[in-house]
Amino acid sequence: MAVFLGIPIALLLAVVIIFLVIRMEGQAPDMKLDMTSSYLGSSQTLSLEVSDAKSGIRQIWVAVFKNGKEFVLADKSYTAGGFIKGGQVKAQILKIEFDAKTSGLTDGKAMLRIRAMDYSWRQWGKGNTRYLEKEVLIDTRAPDIQILSRIHNLNQGGAALVAYKLSETCPSSGVMVGDQFYPGISGFFNDDNSFMTFIALNHNQGPKTTVHVMALDHAGNKGRASVAHHINARNFKRDTIKIYDRFLAAKMPEFQSEFAGSAELSGLDLFLKVNRDLRKKNYETIKQIVAEPDNDLHWKGVFARLPKSANRAGFAEHRTYTFRNKTIDEQTHLGVDLASLKKSPVPAANTGKVVFADSLGIYGRTVLIDHGFGLFSMYSHLSKIDVDKGQMVKKYDVIGNTGRSGLAGGDHLHFSMLVHHTFVNPLEWWDLQWINNNIAATIESVR
Repeated sequence: MAVFLGIPIALLLAVVIIFLVIRMEGQAPDMKLDMTSSYLGSSQTLSLEVSDAKSGIRQIWVAVFKNGKEFVLADKSYTAGGFIKGGQVKAQILKIEFDAKTSGLTDGKAMLRIRAMDYSWRQWGKGNTRYLEKEVLIDTRAPDIQILSRIHNLNQGGAALVAYKLSETCPSSGVMVGDQFYPGISGFFNDDNSFMTFIALNHNQGPKTTVHVMALDHAGNKGRASVAHHINARNFKRDTIKIYDRFLAAKMPEFQSEFAGSAELSGLDLFLKVNRDLRKKNYETIKQIVAEPDNDLHWKGVFARLPKSANRAGFAEHRTYTFRNKTIDEQTHLGVDLASLKKSPVPAANTGKVVFADSLGIYGRTVLIDHGFGLFSMYSHLSKIDVDKGQMVKKYDVIGNTGRSGLAGGDHLHFSMLVHHTFVNPLEWWDLQWINNNIAATIESVR
């Protein structure tokens, strides 16, 4: 008899345990709002993650309160899963669509309120409740952009300077040149919302290239202003580079460490990998090096070139490579080759900070100098480097000596100028009149 009486007692005890431990659990749902800033734009999608592993989700409610009025953005209920199980849904990612115009909300401060409830039997069956409140600023107006600079004459493969002012603080702004972005840099003018940046046309961008300033504010509103400009088309020289067996035998062993299994390749096959793949890899490295330029304008006046040197190759030359009278490759030469006496001292073209001083693939021993606001000079194929990364150098300071490191066939200096990530024609920066008319005059007109 005692055994039979024990069965209902055990069942009753089990029910009590379920009631107290499982169905009466006191943990409210977890919530995570994916909202990077406190701004709400004219329309955007918020991501809300809610989870309740024990009792399951009963309801999610989201609203914006402004000027004493409630604007419900989401009110979603979830079905129960049974007496013991609780709610069927244990985790939910809810996409909340916010549209200020549809909701009738105007710009200004507001409160975003979120409530999540579970299927616990707490609170007389109403469940546990989690609240989240976040002060927000509704901003539906795009930033206003004022172009401060007036002179924007560009050559294909050349550079210019653009200055502009924003009506509000924006986390991102800059100049779009075709599909290329040049970030605006503040700090030159007293006003923090005034920006200056060097822009560039690459050698393929001609007179039809569009130029405009864009700005993205904290609420995601986009502003745009066209930049009045004129672009001069340029035709660049074409050249043929003959590759000989003796060059392959002398140079290719230096590059075997760059590619796995390259010892099994012929000299010609390795050359093609170097000239194509390594060239692209080196450019990606250069883009990383110049990604965060100084916001100080270090340089002044015309840029110096290698003394007593002769041009051996020009900017944007289209090179056709041949081997045994057959075309094997085509590339573009993005610099100027200057030849003087062997191992000639190489001066810094202007004042700046050394941001790279090491070997760089096809360029060999290379120095990169940051002149500020996205302007860089590059010195390659050096036989020796006499400066260190982080060092400030003045115009005419010797940074190294000419050489034939990298993919150079003879002793010379490969000199390049870059505007942010774009190689530009060094001839402009060697021309004092061009600098005065296009850079210095622009700065003076804005000040």
